[in-house]
Amino acid sequence: MVISKSLKGSKLTVALEGRLDTTTAPELEQALSASYGGVTELVFDLQRLDYISSAGLRVLLSAQKVMNRQGSMTVRNAGSAIRDIFDVTGFSDILTIE
Repeated sequence: MVISKSLKGSKLTVALEGRLDTTTAPELEQALSASYGGVTELVFDLQRLDYISSAGLRVLLSAQKVMNRQGSMTVRNAGSAIRDIFDVTGFSDILTIE
């Protein structure tokens, strides 16, 4: 998985490419932990994300909890396979998806 971060003011955009699964979730979790300081808006761009497992969902949920305390979080450009996973797991009701 490739993680690309872009910080503009207090807005952090994180673009994910590849598979977010048990192997790559800890890498994303670590990248996010190091980046939360001063961030009031977190945007995940999932346009190039092919797959997300329960471990990946856990990282998104954890990020949502952090951002509930310090700002907002949005998921953008999720493909149909990722949207289906969000729907089946109920994450569509938890996350702000555009």
